[in-house]
Amino acid sequence: MSAPLVLVSHTLCPYVQRAAIVLAEKGTPFERRDIDLAHKPAWFLKVSPLGKTPVLLVGDEAIFESAVICEYLDETALPRLHPANAVLRAQHRSWMEFGSALLNLIGAFYNAADEQSLGARAAEIRARFGQMEAALGDGPFFAGEHFCIVDAVFGPVFRYFDVFDGIGDFGFWHDLPRLQQWRSSLSSRPSVRGAVRLDYPDLLRQFLLARHSALSRRMLPAPETA
Repeated sequence: MSAPLVLVSHTLCPYVQRAAIVLAEKGTPFERRDIDLAHKPAWFLKVSPLGKTPVLLVGDEAIFESAVICEYLDETALPRLHPANAVLRAQHRSWMEFGSALLNLIGAFYNAADEQSLGARAAEIRARFGQMEAALGDGPFFAGEHFCIVDAVFGPVFRYFDVFDGIGDFGFWHDLPRLQQWRSSLSSRPSVRGAVRLDYPDLLRQFLLARHSALSRRMLPAPETA
């Protein structure tokens, strides 16, 4: 891969993190260029038809959508992170989509307007985690000893819960030993840790507080009593 790579990103975007993780696992040099999605520059809208991050600039060419970026990187740089077997490779792609659906559910959780909706979304997340538990082997990663793109997808998913768990006990992790082991393995992986800035937890808390949701109300100090 000879053309210079630029990853156009947003600080909190989990989809950007996927691409950054894969780039790190490949050992591929790249420049990261953060933009403000509330004030999108004209050059960005030319290379991102959907107005979303990430975008990978390969020289003068642009690739958008995180899954497509990850697939491109896996086709053009070693080591390969997808399985060689076609059926296994398709199954991994299916679990990548599962991870994207889980991110949508996480968004519904932190945007829930009231406690009843918050609890319902938490229960849905826990049910999805149960499905993941059943799909996991002995670890430490999704497919065993070797890191794969499914791991790159779920590293950013689990990162949300580092903050959520500090807000309250939503019952996400009870009786899910394999999932907890996988989460721990990913959180200590250098590529996963390096995919965000050091102030990511504080930035995420600020983002959550600004939602004015049931979750953000839990984050506010308890009112003083007379």
